[in-house]
Amino acid sequence: MGEFELIERFFKRNQAATPAPTAPEAPDSIALGIGDDCALLQPAPGMQLAVSTDLLVEGRHFFADVDPAALGHKALAVNLSDLAAMGAEPLAFTLALALPPERAQDEAWLAALAQGLFALADAHGCPLVGGDTTAGPLTLCITVFGQVPAGHALRRDGARAGDDLWVSGTLGDARLALAALRGEIDLPAEALAQARQRLERPTPRLALGTALRGIAHSAIDVSDGLAGDLGHILKASQVGAVIKVADASRLIAARALLAGAEGPFGLKSLLPFILTGGDDYELAFTAPPAARAAVQAAAQRAATPVTRIGRIEAEPGLRLIDADGHATPLAARAFDHFA
Repeated sequence: MGEFELIERFFKRNQAATPAPTAPEAPDSIALGIGDDCALLQPAPGMQLAVSTDLLVEGRHFFADVDPAALGHKALAVNLSDLAAMGAEPLAFTLALALPPERAQDEAWLAALAQGLFALADAHGCPLVGGDTTAGPLTLCITVFGQVPAGHALRRDGARAGDDLWVSGTLGDARLALAALRGEIDLPAEALAQARQRLERPTPRLALGTALRGIAHSAIDVSDGLAGDLGHILKASQVGAVIKVADASRLIAARALLAGAEGPFGLKSLLPFILTGGDDYELAFTAPPAARAAVQAAAQRAATPVTRIGRIEAEPGLRLIDADGHATPLAARAFDHFA
């Protein structure tokens, strides 16, 4: 199977022979999709384009035996999470795909990859409009395009001293699954299944991101660990932050399933998973205390739980404090793609 047959069969939709699902009607923002040298996008009047690219490499970002449907889902989800962090709505995406020979000829694997990719794309009205394929180590590179009202994007440089610090969903579960899959820890089967779902099928918080426009002062998606990603907000906004360990400890969803399990699953051991684990794809954002009711209302509309875990301060740096107000050291680092 050659490059163009592969594209026609698995990634160019509305084709009778394709194993991928039939595409929904293209939105008005897509003037021209797959089939020419470029796609043509038309954002709505008064909107700005939001563009983001993420790269997933086998052995670096996912295991070789990962479920291909889960891989397709995650490849797009991590990009949609960037749009969520900016409060943007998806428009379209492109896919660049490098395949080793055995994958390029594995029709069942390709069909599952396309199914996972398009299921998430359809759920968020984000059609595939172009890309490229080549032979090489298994690599997926997606560029996603979104739109946000001009002047209303959630950015990293808007945090202000006195803001509350919030996090959506849960943190640490994906890193917990990774540690178990690497053989670093033993997890009960139920806890591993729950944590692995968070690792392989993250949920992009698009509804929350758009709901927070006009409420949050700043936002970022948590991809490389809360401590490291929050550091980007602090640097861009020239502020510091305090995180309350007791509040942060409630974030790891699988913790309730670890009671009595063998291994170090106390709060002290789990805290690095929560703060530096990565692969969570939740939103960390800041908002003034006066907006607490508005934040909770936005979270309810988006059907996404949020937790207030600290505050923004004028003094630079990130500090952790325990229930007695004492500083708690954090030795672990955030994920580094070149470490």
